[in-house]
Formats: sequence, C-alpha cells, structure tokens
Amino acid sequence: MITQLTTFNSLRKKVVFFVKKLKLDQYVNNQGRKLALSISDILSLAIFKHSGQIETKKKLWEHMRPNCSYKTLVVNINRFFPIAIYILTLILNYNKKNAHLVKFIDSTDLPVCSIRKAKYHSVMKQFASWGKTGKGWYYGLKMHLISDLEGRVLSIKFTSGNVGDRAVVMDLARGIDGIFVADSGYISQELNEKFHEEGKRVLLAKPRANMRKIASIVDTYLYSNRMRVELNFRTLKLFYGLVTGLPKSVYGYLAHYSYAVLAYCID
Repeated sequence: MITQLTTFNSLRKKVVFFVKKLKLDQYVNNQGRKLALSISDILSLAIFKHSGQIETKKKLWEHMRPNCSYKTLVVNINRFFPIAIYILTLILNYNKKNAHLVKFIDSTDLPVCSIRKAKYHSVMKQFASWGKTGKGWYYGLKMHLISDLEGRVLSIKFTSGNVGDRAVVMDLARGIDGIFVADSGYISQELNEKFHEEGKRVLLAKPRANMRKIASIVDTYLYSNRMRVELNFRTLKLFYGLVTGLPKSVYGYLAHYSYAVLAYCID
C-alpha cells in the first residue's frame, strides 16, 4: 500500500506539472457547483488505475477513497479524457523531435468484447467491426502505432478492426522522417512510391517467405529489430490494461484507451 501511494504521488507530480504548465484548469467551468476533485486529482487517479494495474474504476475508488462518490469519479474520469489526449499529443510531439532515425510501424487488435458476445454488443457498434489477425477473428478496433529504435512512441491511430494497415500509413507517419520498418503486411509498390521522399524517409517492408530478395546486412539488422514495436503492444495490454470490454458507453471506451496509453507514455 505504501509503495502504491509513493507511486501515485510521483505520478501526480507529473500530472500537476502538465496542468500548471498548460493552464488546464481553464477547461473547468467556473460557474455552478465546484468539482469534488481537482483536474490534477481526476487525471492522476485515471492514469494510476492503469499504471497500478487496477482492473476497474470501482476497485480504484475503493482502493484510493477519493473525496467523492464512485459515480462522481466515473463521470469525471470519462468527462475529462480529452485533456488526457491533449497531454498525450504533446508527449508524442516531443518524442518525434527527439526520435531515432529508425522507426517501426505496426498494428494490434483491440477486441471490445468476446466473440461470443459480439452479436449482442451495442456500445461500440458504430466503431467496431470484425477483424482478423494471426490468432484468428475478433470483434473490435485496431490500434496502429509508430515507435523508434529506442522504444519511444511517436504516433498512434485507432481504426475499426477491418481497416487495412496500409490504408493509414500516410496519415500515421505525417510529419515524421526516417527509415520506417514494417512487416510483410505493408508491402505495396503504390504505398512505397507515395511514402518515399528522397533524403527524408523510406518504408522498408519485410519480404514474404515466397519473395526472392537478397537482404543486405543492414536490412537483416532492421528486420530483426522490428519486434521491438510489438513490445509496446505487449506492455500496454499486459501491464496497462489496454484491452477491455467493461465500459458501458462510448465515452467510457475512449477514456479507457486514452488513459491507458497516456499512463504508458508518462511513466
């Protein structure tokens, strides 16, 4: 418990820094009833839920006992997730400016419910769809991500589960230069030509097993390190609870994803 409180206090200091530096208190309506919790407390608790591996908001409320009711905590966490996105955007922009030359691009599945419940799932039906990975079919969203050789997250995009990886590359990599390494799912002559900018950026997609190509030592090194981008997905899912089927509203899902990624990037 003492260790968790220490972790929470350390996390809160980071949040307070952003709130003060960016003057985020101005987003609170000063008219009407005062918030039971400050913006700093709301953001800190929401982020701590993920970094502290607390499964639900109910358990968070019981564990931390904030000066508000459980319902108030949930409403405020969901209400202020756009601020979390704003902070996350600033962190990603900072990472872009300090990124390694080598970047990796990939995507992962984000089921919003089990396959058994997909037919009856209604909360995310306007965003979710059937998608397929090497593990099989799922119903939900897809998270696309670019990170650099040193593990910094540079860009993130969420799409429906049936959106192809190649379709989002140009948007995902906007404003980022360097050597981009991807798996065979990104092989496309048209995409290569559109993406390539002489002296600025190039996309290297790992050839399929049935494609004859002699790889250079550099190519082999880059492809062998491509798995590093998947460490981001693994960490987000296993240690920050990225995948969920618990929210009862669209805002709940969006807030959950926003705080999970911010918790990972701010730690």
